[in-house]
This record gives sequence, structure tokens and C-alpha cells, in this order.
Amino acid sequence: MEMNICGINLHNVDLAVTAGLVSQFPTDGLPQIALSGRSNVGKSSLINCLLGRKKLARVSSSPGKTITVNCYRVDGKLYLVDLPGYGFARRPDSDKRRWSALTQGYFNNRESLRRVLQLIDIKVGITADDASMLEYLGYYDIPYTVVATKCDRLNKTGLSAAARSLASDIRLRPGTECILFSSETGAGREQLWQRIVACK
Repeated sequence: MEMNICGINLHNVDLAVTAGLVSQFPTDGLPQIALSGRSNVGKSSLINCLLGRKKLARVSSSPGKTITVNCYRVDGKLYLVDLPGYGFARRPDSDKRRWSALTQGYFNNRESLRRVLQLIDIKVGITADDASMLEYLGYYDIPYTVVATKCDRLNKTGLSAAARSLASDIRLRPGTECILFSSETGAGREQLWQRIVACK
């Protein structure tokens, strides 16, 4: 997999911060691109695919198990910020409150945030939890791009229909860009990097 893309050297990547507290978020002013989505939407797989790694972002067998904000520093130019997944039905209320406080704290300190990549499972579509997140992003006027994950799991006809349905969903901000992505095949990887670099 290509390790130099859109002017970014992917050999120079590290997990710089694992933040369980608001006080631990990066403060060096580098642009931040945050990834948001349900706890089993494929955020870790997408990060690994984007960065050309296999295990940099840990893919958990228990979705939503860890409540941290993981900040990956990329070529000293930007952070990919992996927000904790939402929609975990089996999580204790105390954990849900902690997730809410940490995520809210991140968005309250978003001076360096350039865009949110809102991940949606293309087969599932926009869930009630996704809709709540989209409403939140809209209310606070936070720029976002929808990334439709797991596109390899549909055939060409099904993917085309699902993509049209997603792009026309009234819960999206008008004119929202939707990028079709597959961590398995790498489809959409370069387009997504072009969007990320354009946000710097």
C-alpha cells in the first residue's frame, strides 16, 4: 500500500496521545481531523487502512470497550483523532456518561478541529444514534464529511442504490460530501486523503 500520499509521509506516524481526560488533548495547534461513528462501524480498520498499517489502531472484538480519544500524529502535519464509538447498548450508564463528557469536552475545545469524518455503515444506513450525532454537528456548525464504510460488502447494484439513498437522506446537511470507502479493498482511500489534506 502506498506510504506517500497527497504529500503525506505515512512512514512518520505515531499514536501520540491516548486521552481519557479533557486535559490530555493535544494543545500544539496542529490541525485535527476527527473520526466519529458507531462503535462497530469500522473506525479502527479505516484508520489502519488510511495510514497503511495493520495494527496501529486496535480493532476490538468488543465494540465500544475503550473510552478514550486516540490522537494519531501524521507526518508532523496533522492529527487523526479517533473519538470513542457511540451506540453501545450494553454499556453501563456510568460509562455512557463518561463517553458523553469526554466527547463533549473534545468538541468544546475544538480550536484545531478542521472537520469531522462521520462514518456510516453503508449496509445499515443512518441509525438513530447517527442521526443524533449529525444533528449535534449541525447545531454547532461543525464541518463534516460522511464516509460510507464497508462498501465491499455490497454488490455493484446494491452499492449504487445504498449510496443514492444515503446521499439523499434529509438528515444530512444539504450538499454533504459522501465518500464510499472499503478498508478491505482500499476503495476511497485516496479520495479521503485528498479531503483530509484540503482541510489543513
